[in-house]
Amino acid sequence: MTNDITKRTAIIKRKTNEVDINGSFNIDGGGKTDIKTGFEPLNHLLTLFTFHGLFDLEIKAEGDLPHHIIEDIGIALGKAFKQALGEKEGINRYGCFTVAMDKVAVEAVIDISGRPSIHGRTLDKGNNGLADFLDSFKFDNTDFTARHAEEFLESFLQHSGISLVYMIKSSEGDLHHILEALFKAMGKALDQATFIDNRRKGIPSTKGIID
Repeated sequence: MTNDITKRTAIIKRKTNEVDINGSFNIDGGGKTDIKTGFEPLNHLLTLFTFHGLFDLEIKAEGDLPHHIIEDIGIALGKAFKQALGEKEGINRYGCFTVAMDKVAVEAVIDISGRPSIHGRTLDKGNNGLADFLDSFKFDNTDFTARHAEEFLESFLQHSGISLVYMIKSSEGDLHHILEALFKAMGKALDQATFIDNRRKGIPSTKGIID
């Protein structure tokens, strides 16, 4: 994987005994995608994330088990995102956005902190994020579940060094709409967080480093 500091781009390449993943990522893109993960729901969610974040993403993944492919796509994309950010000089670092989707509203709060974490809550049900939907909901008529989405998000955040707190403010819709709203909100929040503020000189941390 290589990094171009001026263009904030990275090459995606991950090959193991279980998966083969290739592509490219551009933070300062225009929302262009060429995504072939083998899972149409994940293709759709990554397309929404990329389009609304104004990134460019090309990715092709092949492998053995769904768990391996989805998790490793998160790993590969997370590493590419971190690589493309470089030293993170001048970025806003923080982002927050709420997206409504029919009867669903989801807020995503982002910190490019170097301390990866994920925490979710469902406001109108008083439970923990997507966990309420693990056993009872699937993405339309596919085998893609909330657990698959969580596997991707956990891997992506861990390897990009990003902290995500999200709130499902209204969950009257189905899993499709909840995940659509979440990935759109995450894309918009990361667009804010990666935006370079010319007033900021250096790295946006009083420690002088985000690693």
